[in-house]
Order: sequence, then C-alpha cells, then structure tokens
Amino acid sequence: MEVRASLRQLHVTPSKGRLVANLVRGRDCDEALAVLRACDKAVARPIAKLIRSALANAHEKNARDRAGIDLDALYVKQIFVDDGPRMWRIRPRAHGRATWINKAMSHVTVVLEQR
Repeated sequence: MEVRASLRQLHVTPSKGRLVANLVRGRDCDEALAVLRACDKAVARPIAKLIRSALANAHEKNARDRAGIDLDALYVKQIFVDDGPRMWRIRPRAHGRATWINKAMSHVTVVLEQR
C-alpha cells in the first residue's frame, strides 16, 4: 500500500534538493527523519516536514479505510525533486547594464510503502 505526499513550489533549486533527497531514499521513516534532523542543509527541514505529512496521510488512510497499514514498517520508497517554475529578476550592473537572475523552484514528491 503506497502513501504519497507532495510539496509544490519549494524555493530551492532542484539540484540542491536532490542532494538531500538522495540521503533518505530507501530508508525507514524514523531513520530518514533522524538523518534529516542531523543534516545542515536548509532544504532538509521542508523535506522532513513532507515525510511527516506522508506519515499523517498514512495514519488518516488507515483510520478511514481500515487499510491495514503498519505505520512502523513504512519506508521511503521514492522521493524525487522535479523542476518547478522559475522567477526572473533583474539585477543592476555597472555602466547602466542589467543582468537576469534566475530564481528556481522545485516540486518534491515522497512515496512511502510498507516493508
């Protein structure tokens, strides 16, 4: 039984998000949350919150549908960080010029499954 949670338009570049996502892929949920607590990257907090949200989804699905999900046996089956929309800003430069600054966003999806 799979449980999903997604986070849209996270203000972090996908490459930085993938570094943290690779740390928790395939781990048990408790272990993944412990790894994210010890991680000093800024994106670790939103990803930990997303995993807790997926656990809450599993708890709610279990209570509503009597799905028989063992919450202690859940692990991070998939986690992926996709490109989101980009914001463009203009930065003034020397001699009256301007440069475009690209502010990237990400969409993060977590899939938990029972072992």
